[in-house]
Amino acid sequence: MASVEKDGQGYRVRFIDHNKERKTIRLTGINKANAQTIAHHVQQLVNWKKTGLTLDSQTADWIAKKVGPELYDKLSNAGLIEPREASTLGMFLKNYLLRRSNVKPATMRKWQSAVNHLIEHLGENRDLRSINAGHADEFRSFLYSQPQAENTVRRYCGLAKQFFRAAQRRKLIDENPFSDQVAAVTGNAAKFHFITRDDTAKLLKACPDTQWRMIVALTRFGGLRCPSEVLALQWEDIDWQGKRFTVTSPKTEHHVSGESRVVPLFPELATVLNEGYEWEFERLNGLASNSNSVPVVSGPVITRYRDSTQNLRTTFLKIIKRAGLKAWPKLFQNLRSTRETELAEQFPLQAVTAWMGNSQLVAARHYLQLRDEHFDRASVEVTHPTTKTQGEGHSQGHNACATVESDKPTKAKNPEKLNVLRGSSDDFAPLRDALVGAEGLEPPTPSV
Repeated sequence: MASVEKDGQGYRVRFIDHNKERKTIRLTGINKANAQTIAHHVQQLVNWKKTGLTLDSQTADWIAKKVGPELYDKLSNAGLIEPREASTLGMFLKNYLLRRSNVKPATMRKWQSAVNHLIEHLGENRDLRSINAGHADEFRSFLYSQPQAENTVRRYCGLAKQFFRAAQRRKLIDENPFSDQVAAVTGNAAKFHFITRDDTAKLLKACPDTQWRMIVALTRFGGLRCPSEVLALQWEDIDWQGKRFTVTSPKTEHHVSGESRVVPLFPELATVLNEGYEWEFERLNGLASNSNSVPVVSGPVITRYRDSTQNLRTTFLKIIKRAGLKAWPKLFQNLRSTRETELAEQFPLQAVTAWMGNSQLVAARHYLQLRDEHFDRASVEVTHPTTKTQGEGHSQGHNACATVESDKPTKAKNPEKLNVLRGSSDDFAPLRDALVGAEGLEPPTPSV
């Protein structure tokens, strides 16, 4: 049995291990009762090593919750438990990324960027256990000094919290130094920009080809994420008769039922998609000119910009300039934000968020925009009180007094102001009327 002894340096635990070797674990800074508790668990570990049976649950819980780094290393050096993993910051982060190599490339790039910042500030050879909450505060200040935007700082601190939580779960550290760091990303109204329908018409006109017209329309009128959801859309996903289409969402596929969603085939979008369908049919028909078979339009809707090395942003900036417009922040996200703001004016929010593929909280924080037109509507619809003179408007027998009354809301003289963000697709009506039949949306009939 493991025994407790005391000498001039403090308590120590003596025991004979599973290989029948005599060993000693010296303890410092603890009392006799704690030394005896350690001796009890040491004997349980010896028995476990001898028999190969399941470790006593109380001892396993003691190691997981009570054993600090110093005692853990002593138990490990005595051959009673497995040694800790390499616990330098650089080695741990490298192993963490290797273990999580199945994440999407874009996610891995964000993680790698956070890792680079941590190593740059804290040092690759820094012992994980030496990093405390003060170092986490210093890391946040380091990010601000670069400088980084508030939301970027929050993302990096959130990733650092994630990394160190994994280290804590693997028993490499006792506490997460980033646990109290603010990491929730907030909405930034300063970066909101509403792309009007007039400006959208200019963008579509400035597009170099039909493919780009569909990219803009899918983002602005369909509310799709660009490029992930736009490039994932297939012609087979479009239900022309049902006037809806299915969006595959790589970003939310890890959520329950988040791999796809069904979106209405809005008239403005249907117009441009019909144009794209006809263009694709003619292209395939030209390739099969020597064949009597009618080509079938299938596969990706967007075919010419699928290379991951292509930068859609660069080309879109040129389109914006060609349209005579000034570039706005978050080019594609604001197209999507504009659509969600429009739809929220016409439909219940639960329907809008289902179509857009986000939550109501995310929509409120990051997508729905407050516009000057909302104030205009409020000022038009408000009731203006009027002061009546003494006795005016009162029946006989009532005391004459000055009163302020508001009977009915004043009707807006300009009805168009009541339809802010409810604009129709009149700019696209000629093409749409030519392509949309009375029985529903149909792909254009090819002329063979």
